Amino acid sequence: MKYRSLEELERSGELHRDAPPHKPMSQRERLGRWAHLLEVDPFRRLNTLDQTEYCDPKARDAIRGDDTPLTIAFADPVLRAEGLADDSYGTAKRFFGLSDGQLHYVVCSCHCGATMLARYAASRVRAVTPRPHTPGLFSRLMQLLRQ
Repeated sequence: MKYRSLEELERSGELHRDAPPHKPMSQRERLGRWAHLLEVDPFRRLNTLDQTEYCDPKARDAIRGDDTPLTIAFADPVLRAEGLADDSYGTAKRFFGLSDGQLHYVVCSCHCGATMLARYAASRVRAVTPRPHTPGLFSRLMQLLRQ
């Protein structure tokens, strides 16, 4: 790859300063991408984080481990470009917009032991992903009556 200065790129027309701004991913899109990344190698054994529910909240935020579902997310350049700064529990919790209970459900050892299959982690990520709002039966009936 050839290094070129910003001025050279501007002159060559390969730099587009007027490109439309990037729309940040929604929580659903981030979680969906994480689940997809886990499903790429569904039988991969991933480490879990040990007993996150018993940790002091500040200590819990710093927890990380090698080869966990969180490291799969952090290895993705798209999620890193969106702002995922590292593979710690606290960073992932904030980035994905999850509660402690939800992230605990996805990555804690108390649910499946020291390791889990990536597809199992993916199913847990999908389980904590918010569903799109759909009107209930009563709302749909009222809508029909108004027509």
